[in-house]
Amino acid sequence: MSFGSDRERAGKERKGWSVTVHDLSGSPVALASMVTPFVASPGSDRVSRSNPGAWLVLRPGDGTWKPWGRLECWRERGAGAAGDSLGYRFELLIPDPTGMGVGVSVAESNVPSSRGGRFVIDLTAAQPFGRSGSPGCSPRGSGDFSGGYGLWPFGSYRGFVMSAAVQGEGRCSRPTVEVGVPHVGCAEDAAAFVALAAAVDLSMDACRLFSHRLRRELSGTRSDLLR
Repeated sequence: MSFGSDRERAGKERKGWSVTVHDLSGSPVALASMVTPFVASPGSDRVSRSNPGAWLVLRPGDGTWKPWGRLECWRERGAGAAGDSLGYRFELLIPDPTGMGVGVSVAESNVPSSRGGRFVIDLTAAQPFGRSGSPGCSPRGSGDFSGGYGLWPFGSYRGFVMSAAVQGEGRCSRPTVEVGVPHVGCAEDAAAFVALAAAVDLSMDACRLFSHRLRRELSGTRSDLLR
């Protein structure tokens, strides 16, 4: 990736990053791929909430990669001494009869850019239905949960799902990931959460102000860090 004035366009977007997680035998068991570039908003040097970058987290299945979740990230402008933060939204892609999947938001918050924090998915307080009878956390779709995949909008996920440490921008890290025991039945389950945590961590750098240089190891167009 270039950052010179003669390559202004290249210096205003970050794209093509991916993370592949392998098991002990070397087989890939999860993948996070940047599907929407992190682009500076017009007239600024920051990724805005109105035009976030996005990652797709995939798992292997039936000889191909299948979407499991979608992560969107942007840079929130801080007030005063609070400083900027990394804003994020994560959707689980719940299988439906069409095979396309329905996006259900399970986490939306922010992490301080300077000191970092934690990325958490905890559905303990979530309710399957609101007072009106509609799902308490509606999917990006028709809202019809009668298509054979259950009334609970989060699929098989309940209670505490995961937590991951996120370092502040400019710091190299390998995220520490905690996953609720009921949600891990195989290596692919755990790997999907590791890939998601890595995508969140890398988004801290992807959302770094474009007036600042990236870490040397991220200056290329591809980041394949976890094995």
